[in-house]
Amino acid sequence: MATNTKPMNLDLNSVFEGAASQFRALNPNEPGQWPILPKVLTWAAVATVMIVLGWFMLLSPAHDELDSERAKEPALKLDYRAKLGQAVNLAELRKQKLQVEEYVTQLEKQLPGKAEMDALLSDINQAGLGRGLQFELFKPGQVVVKDYYAELPISIKVSGRYHDMGAFASDIANLSRIVTLHNLNIAGAVRDTSGLLAMEATARTYRYLDSAELDEIKRAAAAKAKSAGAKK
Repeated sequence: MATNTKPMNLDLNSVFEGAASQFRALNPNEPGQWPILPKVLTWAAVATVMIVLGWFMLLSPAHDELDSERAKEPALKLDYRAKLGQAVNLAELRKQKLQVEEYVTQLEKQLPGKAEMDALLSDINQAGLGRGLQFELFKPGQVVVKDYYAELPISIKVSGRYHDMGAFASDIANLSRIVTLHNLNIAGAVRDTSGLLAMEATARTYRYLDSAELDEIKRAAAAKAKSAGAKK
């Protein structure tokens, strides 16, 4: 049984013409009365513009901030692991802290106060005389104040035998207070034929600062910080 089919002819020109006719004579003040095609295209254009503006004005900064926070993640993880290790070993760390504090206390006990400095200078002098050395110079210098202690340099020049000088240096090291020798220079004694030597050195001893000196250092540091802040 044969059937006859009629070909469907699509006139594209008429379609385009019909679409174009919807855009003619549009009143921009009354968009609600526009045909459906201009309404749809206008809505799509406005939606696209709003999405683009929303991306650049809202989402893009948030995305940059998210990337910045993600970049901090590895460092934060390392910091977390370090603090977790400290928390696990807290008891041991406290024990070590107590040991360090005891050691610092022992060292502080080796530092004389102002009232003990004269006795310490006398001990240094007696250490040399006890070894048969002759003092040609024993001159305390200017006190240098550090953050937590004061340093007193002493210029000394003695003459005597080599072994006696070595014993004198050993006696200095074994004093109950901290005394160090610096810039040692040993040479033959001038105009001496008995084989004696002359030794020049700088002995440095240290003392702790009293409360008044510590308060003065704190005031000076605070004034310096305030001055630096004012300059900025």
